[in-house]
Amino acid sequence: MANTFKLVTKANVTSADVIYTVAGSTTTVVLGIMVGNTTTSQITATVSLASDTSNRAGANNEANQTVELVTSAPIPVGGTLELLAGNKVVMEATDTLSLTATGSADIAISMMEIT
Repeated sequence: MANTFKLVTKANVTSADVIYTVAGSTTTVVLGIMVGNTTTSQITATVSLASDTSNRAGANNEANQTVELVTSAPIPVGGTLELLAGNKVVMEATDTLSLTATGSADIAISMMEIT
């Protein structure tokens, strides 16, 4: 199994946009997410994690659902929102990370892909 550190970026996100999708036969560990406000007024941002991983056996026998890691978080002019400081999120094949912003926002995601 190879471990590869990667950076995924996207500029000028203004509506719901899938930023990253985990490839087949891959597990991704998200190390950090930064969302920057590139406008001249405050914006809000929502980062969502969608997972279609099906039911598991045992006590955790429930399918994953789409969740918001942060909802309508305000980002001031010239500011940056940092998510997952000191925490990590494990994503499985076909899981996605999305950004929705009320104004132009840039996003950077640091991760390690395990293939």
